[in-house]
Amino acid sequence: MTSVLQPRECKVTKNTQKSYGFYLRVEKDTAGHLIRNVEKNSPAEKAGLKDGDRVLRVNGVFVDKKEHSQVVEIVKTSGNSVVLLVLDGTSYQKAEKEGVNFEELGQKVSSGQQEEQQSAPPMANGAITAVPQPRLCYLVKEEKGYGFSLKTTEGQKGLFIVELLPQGAAAKAGVQNNDRLIEINGKNVENDTHGEVVEKVKKSENHVMFLLSNEETDRYYASQKMVLSKESANLRLLPLKPRLTEIQKGKNGYGFYLRMEKNTCDHIIKDVDSGSPAATAGLKDNDILVAVNGEKVDGLDHDSVVEKIKQSEAKTTLLVVDKETDTMYKLAQISPFSYYYKAQDAALAKMEERVELHTEQKVNHKPRICRMVKGPSGFGFSLNMIKNKPGLFINEVQNHGPADTAGVENNDYLVEVNGVNVTNEPYDKVVARIKDSGDRLTLLVCSKEAYKYFQSQNIPVTASMADPAYDTSEPPAYTENHPSEPGKNSPEPRERTSSSSSSQSDASKGADRDNNDDTQL
Repeated sequence: MTSVLQPRECKVTKNTQKSYGFYLRVEKDTAGHLIRNVEKNSPAEKAGLKDGDRVLRVNGVFVDKKEHSQVVEIVKTSGNSVVLLVLDGTSYQKAEKEGVNFEELGQKVSSGQQEEQQSAPPMANGAITAVPQPRLCYLVKEEKGYGFSLKTTEGQKGLFIVELLPQGAAAKAGVQNNDRLIEINGKNVENDTHGEVVEKVKKSENHVMFLLSNEETDRYYASQKMVLSKESANLRLLPLKPRLTEIQKGKNGYGFYLRMEKNTCDHIIKDVDSGSPAATAGLKDNDILVAVNGEKVDGLDHDSVVEKIKQSEAKTTLLVVDKETDTMYKLAQISPFSYYYKAQDAALAKMEERVELHTEQKVNHKPRICRMVKGPSGFGFSLNMIKNKPGLFINEVQNHGPADTAGVENNDYLVEVNGVNVTNEPYDKVVARIKDSGDRLTLLVCSKEAYKYFQSQNIPVTASMADPAYDTSEPPAYTENHPSEPGKNSPEPRERTSSSSSSQSDASKGADRDNNDDTQL
């Protein structure tokens, strides 16, 4: 049938540090990708977006039948400007009833849109994949070399990877046949000769970092007039990852020294006390500090970094890398900070998408801070673990008991007890922490689904990610009208494994401090 429906093309441009000013949602019993909560005077409002609009295309890519997460990814990788083809809600619903082909409808908007449509993401097994990105691949030389050959192609820019050795170093690193080589060790080689590229690989000795593109990625970036660079690269193939450690301050501080090396200006973790909060959190000697409480420390002097750590009275969150990981990121000339916070933003975005896509279940996948006061029969839950499997989980939550009132649910995974991360602690020690908390207890918990997701993405669950709706300054009081059920008490009492934080004097902490800034924390 012929439709007179007219979609609108809205080009939304934001300032570097501001959002577009709208939400993209998928709602129960409502078809399409909806524009919601358009902020007043925002780039979205100025571009003509309205509440209830349905998004048909993003940058020329037809998205009406895509997964919500895929559409979000296309918008996020658009930089500071995105072109949305939308149809108002009433027209969309009418067109849907009439069987209008939304893809054909969108094609007729403008010749510019038709050109942009060529940039649609590739097909894989019949399903549309996410927006293509260049890839960073870290190759470790083996006995048979790196396991690939290079060739030039007449009329095409750059050199191409060919003849990959099965199970060779390149294949293991994620390199694919016909990948185009963009950078070697952070330096662009698109205009280098075959001999110059070979020489750069040889000079790299036993480790080399490639920035690679393929045909689909080249086509997409060319259509969007975007420059291929490591800043937009997919970092998931990198084998070494930074670590986030959340450390609860003890009586003697955190239990480590921070030293700034004069020759590299790196901030180094030294002399981690055995049994200290730092050791418990997984901090290790010679770790290199990347960020404090989400702020990069690269370029800061020693005193400034120490001050950032001291600003946190009870606990601090440190992003660190070991020396091998640091070497890998320096080879690529990117910061480990980029990897971690890209991954965390993606995980949180994915988590919120899941909430929207499962609104009918009313499930919130964000962690929760649950504060409670002990009742006559304890806190009203049991703590369990599965043999040979990581993680402690909660069950037998009493109806209307302290835990239930505080928002704890059956099968929740336990992350923190009174601000201390317990995911790697033995069962007995966690039980002892709960017993020693007295009449008041604060738990950080998350659902089983969220716990598994964050584990799979290697992203620690922290209190900063918690849903503020569950956190109150005061725990809800226990209600006598709903007595606890017998047999469903707080965790079974067990002997506590004692641990103490030790502190040593500056004089006993090594003789090489004369040339370094060194502070006990």
